[in-house]
Amino acid sequence: MQTKIAGVVGGALVALAVTAGTAYAGHHQTHGTPTGSQTVVAAVSGQAGGPYKPVHQTAGSTTYGKGVSVAEALDAELAKQERSATAARAVCYRAHVADYGWLGTTCNGGTAGSVGLNKAIEALEVAVGGAGRFCVNAHLRDVPCQGTQCADDGDQLTVGTVGQARPMEAFAIGVSSGAVNAQAHVQNIGWMDPQSGGAVVVGTTGRAYNLEAIKIWL
Repeated sequence: MQTKIAGVVGGALVALAVTAGTAYAGHHQTHGTPTGSQTVVAAVSGQAGGPYKPVHQTAGSTTYGKGVSVAEALDAELAKQERSATAARAVCYRAHVADYGWLGTTCNGGTAGSVGLNKAIEALEVAVGGAGRFCVNAHLRDVPCQGTQCADDGDQLTVGTVGQARPMEAFAIGVSSGAVNAQAHVQNIGWMDPQSGGAVVVGTTGRAYNLEAIKIWL
């Protein structure tokens, strides 16, 4: 069975094929995640650094305090890039995780979610700047296609559910300008290969495997 995740991005139709029983992010990758490690990522208290100030930065990614929204973090990231005279492009996001709730916001390839705890992502908030109009969609447990949502550059979108204990299994995102990249950590598989393009899907469907962590970058 095949389900289409589709949305209009910048006047063009973005169609992401979601095939039951398929892993969308390639093969299992073991690098970057120590065997047996247990990590809740982007689950900071918000006390260190304070609003709009990063509490952790690695290899281009930034994690903000828990009290910083994805929109606030995006504004900070774009302002930082503008000061450095680089083309301002950024994506910020945070995950709602089973038994933990909403975790802290991370940007530009940081990890949102958890690793090694067997806890599913249930919802994602995403804000994109410098990549034009963008769309997101999600495959949830028993909900093959939640429905595409689109927003203008600089806005934020939320996919998934809160309070229903319904795991997310796959996530789709598309942008109208340039490329977007995403990588998923999936239950029983681990980190899968990153995907890159105008629109990408990461995770699995038809296997009842939870999406546990995600990285997104432009």
